Amino acid sequence: MLNSKAKLTAFGTYVPERILTNADLEKLVDTSDEWIVQRTGMRERRIAAEDQYVSDLCIQAITRMINLYDVNINDVEMIIVATSTPDYYFPSTASRIQAHFDIPNTGSMDISAACAGFSYGLHLANGLITGGLHRKVLVVGAETLSKITDYTDRTTCILFGDGAGVALVEYDEDEGSFLTSDIGTYGHGGAHLYRVGLSDHLNGEKLQDHGFIAQNGREVYKWAVRSVPTGIERLLDKANMKKEDLDWFVPHSANLRMIESICERSTVPLEKTLTSVELYGNTSAASIPLALQCGLDDGRLRYGQHVLLYGFGGGLTYAGLLLKWSVPDLK
Repeated sequence: MLNSKAKLTAFGTYVPERILTNADLEKLVDTSDEWIVQRTGMRERRIAAEDQYVSDLCIQAITRMINLYDVNINDVEMIIVATSTPDYYFPSTASRIQAHFDIPNTGSMDISAACAGFSYGLHLANGLITGGLHRKVLVVGAETLSKITDYTDRTTCILFGDGAGVALVEYDEDEGSFLTSDIGTYGHGGAHLYRVGLSDHLNGEKLQDHGFIAQNGREVYKWAVRSVPTGIERLLDKANMKKEDLDWFVPHSANLRMIESICERSTVPLEKTLTSVELYGNTSAASIPLALQCGLDDGRLRYGQHVLLYGFGGGLTYAGLLLKWSVPDLK
């Protein structure tokens, strides 16, 4: 990996106001708070309003970032939005952000990498900046999964929530944030987690064409618990680092039991792990920034620490990044 010239300089998140608790779900399907917590670690999730879409969540997160860090985004040269729930097939969510903030000269694109989307977006931003193509990139991970969740299916409706997170990535000759990466795909497992589009067949299999998320949770769990620990090893080997050198491990917050298994197999202490699963559920591309926000809110995540992000999910895709956290501490 080329020596990074891309630095994280600001950060922000947003979640909708409405809270959906396990007690609320007990009224919708045959489940219980105890059952949900034992199997997922989830207690609450945030739900977008009926007239609130993913671009609205993105705009709120960006506005919060601007206000917190007093940054200017008028000279952003590329907007990258990772989402599986765009307002429209096209125009892109990124183009809606450009219109709202009236950024004069910027490219815009949405990427589809499901729960690995935010890590993919950061990886692309690092490449664009380190490669000399751009000097300032906005990376957003956001979802309104509640809009594609079947609230009569107790196996999936307990899992998903809504939220958004954003990072500003800028050129810095001397202090790049990105140490190394581990990116890959297991496309043969695509039918384990999907939502149909124009085709209702995948790898020769007929898919459920109901417009909602469909998931084989057992198979996704097995794949993640097997593949993520080996990816962590690859990242650390590339960076010539040991697990003891890590300050924080920030995996996609799919399920707390899955994260516990990944930590056990990789021997990364759970105490060094930041998650957003308990309060926000599985928010796909937003889960890693929301977990980072949890670390910032309680003072655990600080400037200069070594952070390992690892997104994994639909595709099946994965994207691990080893970063030196360079967003200034707020006073």
